[in-house]
Formats: sequence, C-alpha cells, structure tokens
Amino acid sequence: MAGVSVPDSEEKVKIFICKRCKFSSCFQYFGSKPPFMKSILLLEEAYIKKDPFSSDGGIITLGSHCHHCKLSFCCSPNCSIFYSKRFCLDCVEQNIDEFPREIQQEVLRKHQTD
Repeated sequence: MAGVSVPDSEEKVKIFICKRCKFSSCFQYFGSKPPFMKSILLLEEAYIKKDPFSSDGGIITLGSHCHHCKLSFCCSPNCSIFYSKRFCLDCVEQNIDEFPREIQQEVLRKHQTD
C-alpha cells in the first residue's frame, strides 16, 4: 500500500536460508559488529540473531556467504567451513588442492561417513 508508513517499532522480518541444507531462520543483523553486542567483533560478516535463551544478551551465528561462490550457507560442518574465510563444501571440494592437508583430510572423512 503506497503512502502507508510503518512504525519504527515494527521491524521487517528477515530470513536466512542455507543454500545447501535449506535450514532457515529469522535474523536481526548481517555484518561483523552486531549493534546489540558492542563487545563482539566477528571474523566474518555473518547472519546473526539474538539468543532467545541467553539472559546476558548472547548471539547465535546462523551462517555467512561463501567467499568463492558468494551464496549463503549455514555454519554446520556439513554445509561450510571457516578457514580464514567461509567456504561452502562444494567450493572446497572443487578447489581441494588449494586448502591445507588438514582441511583435505576433514573433507575426505566427511565423504567416507556419508
């Protein structure tokens, strides 16, 4: 409806969706410095939500963008890894020789258990 203003107290619901496992959740912030947690600086820009079970205002990191393909992936080890930057497992597998031996072995173990 054009011309209808929404009060500031009503936030638009934002949804994070993992491209691999389809996990979805609402989130309050995307970035590395959540405004509601001044003492936290994340190592990556990530989808963040306030932890509803924390009495001290904790956060839950839902996921981020793969550094290579730029798609959104959750933090599950079945969907992505963080190695200085976030990488989805598909991009890791396609570029496996670019990662250290420890990462290569971890990916190989995942394939053996699948």
